[in-house]
Amino acid sequence: MQDPANSNAPPLSVSELSAALKRTVEDRFGFVRVRGEISNYRGPHSSGHAYFCLKDQSARIDAVIWKGVFARLKTKPQEGLEVIATGKVTTHPGKSTYQIIVEALEPAGIGALMALVEERRRNLAAEGLFDEARKRPLPFLPGCIGIVTSPTGAVIRDILHRIAERFPRHVVVWPVRVQGETSAAEIAAAIDGLNALPERGSSRRPDVIIVARGGGSLEDLWSFNEEIVVRAAARSLVPLIAAVGHETDWTLIDHAADLRAPTPTAAAEKAVPVRSELAGALAELGRRHGAAALRGLDRRRGDFRALVRALPQSDAIFALRRQQLDNFESRLNGVRLRLRNRAQLGLARLSHRLAQQSPFAKMGRAVERLKALQQRLERCRTVGHDGRKQGLNHFVARLGGSRAARIRFVCDARVQLKGLADRMKHGWDARVAARQAHVNGLEKLLCSLGYPQVLARGFALVRDRDRKPLRRAAEVADGAHLDIEFFDGHKTAVATTENAPPLKRAASRGQRKREQGSLF
Repeated sequence: MQDPANSNAPPLSVSELSAALKRTVEDRFGFVRVRGEISNYRGPHSSGHAYFCLKDQSARIDAVIWKGVFARLKTKPQEGLEVIATGKVTTHPGKSTYQIIVEALEPAGIGALMALVEERRRNLAAEGLFDEARKRPLPFLPGCIGIVTSPTGAVIRDILHRIAERFPRHVVVWPVRVQGETSAAEIAAAIDGLNALPERGSSRRPDVIIVARGGGSLEDLWSFNEEIVVRAAARSLVPLIAAVGHETDWTLIDHAADLRAPTPTAAAEKAVPVRSELAGALAELGRRHGAAALRGLDRRRGDFRALVRALPQSDAIFALRRQQLDNFESRLNGVRLRLRNRAQLGLARLSHRLAQQSPFAKMGRAVERLKALQQRLERCRTVGHDGRKQGLNHFVARLGGSRAARIRFVCDARVQLKGLADRMKHGWDARVAARQAHVNGLEKLLCSLGYPQVLARGFALVRDRDRKPLRRAAEVADGAHLDIEFFDGHKTAVATTENAPPLKRAASRGQRKREQGSLF
């Protein structure tokens, strides 16, 4: 036996071995169908993937459903559900384990489907979607009927034929697939779409909706057990008839619908009445109504004749009333005469009072009072005129003396004001001359001490790029851009450090010049 340590087989890395095992498993098995119970279900995660295990009595295998596949699954994974998973067996190199990538998922047998339907029925019933109180009656004669079914099957032909035979109505067909992965979403969208139509117009909302499908197995009718279809039927604003399968077939939409029909043909019969029966019933009601009207007319005619015979003669009825009318007329004439005499007496009294209050009488009395007031006014004006004339003469005399005194006061004030104006002008001129002399002295001092005069003597002013004066060489970095101002203009320079001994003294002397120049 060969020693494994001395074998000439090339060593493999862990990654190479894992990749070889992955290729072997995928090539050997490929797609498989595995039956087992879902356990340890985790998902869908934030990434959209779902993870779980498939197990039986003695083994288990990890399973994963990618995000895109999970959205297309007709049967969603649930904890404890026995399913048949179709997918590809592969390995997970990071853990050295194998798993199945599920591509399709279906319940394992009728028992699992029935258990799933029963659990879903209990959950929806707990929400109140199947309550009888929320179900509405169907309209007696709908003007428009909406049908949600397959456009190619015998179901739509049976419904249309039955409606046309019983009572032709306007029909709106919303074609959908009634079997397959996308059929549930299409049926729910059709119910919502018919409810979303406008209430008026050529394409108006139907008065009743029929959701129909022919018979089939539980798997064939599974779309009508989906929660999305049941909720769409429950929230429908239009009364809905469910006609799915044969009479013995029951789906969850039958519980949510307002009415369940055993077959599609029965749904058409429940939607519209028979036109001939209605016409016969109307004719019978019309005949009965006419006969009742004739009988009532005969009875009323007999009653009228009996009442006429019981009435007394017209002369006897009106004689007493005529006598009473004559008495009332005599009394009315007497009362009318008394009222006229009383009215004439009152009118005479009112005429006398009106004459006293007439405008002409009031104007005469007012003229007399006005003449008396005019005479009094003349006397008062004569007396007042004399008194005011004496007072005015006295006031004129006093005013003449006061005016002369005011004229003298104004002349004296004018002389004083002229003297003050001369003094103010002299003081202002002297103050302006003194300020001018002070400003001239400052200007001369500025010309002698200002930095332009220093620059004229051979110095220079060094500034950095920000126009800030530089006083020391330590403030200048190598390579900095400098602005050097001379007496007759500006120059730019780049700062460098001179290490040669002969130039050290010149550099120091130039630095002292810059420092002296920067002081100004």
